[in-house]
Amino acid sequence: MSGTSQSSRRSPIAALFTDHPATVNETYFEHMRFALGFAFWLSVAALAALVHAVVPAICETTAGRILKRLHARIESRH
Repeated sequence: MSGTSQSSRRSPIAALFTDHPATVNETYFEHMRFALGFAFWLSVAALAALVHAVVPAICETTAGRILKRLHARIESRH
């Protein structure tokens, strides 16, 4: 069956872990590093927003600045 495409013979497990990172020209571990860093900064932004919700004079622009920076990182990847 030489006419069978390689993607149809790929493991479904491989597809879960490597197909999406390949769409952004990254390996699995490069993509993991990017996503974990992104998650970290989203958590920091969420914490800043929570602090700001309780005491409005604190962290007035922190969450917004972090989100703008993360958005720029995402846009520069595509």
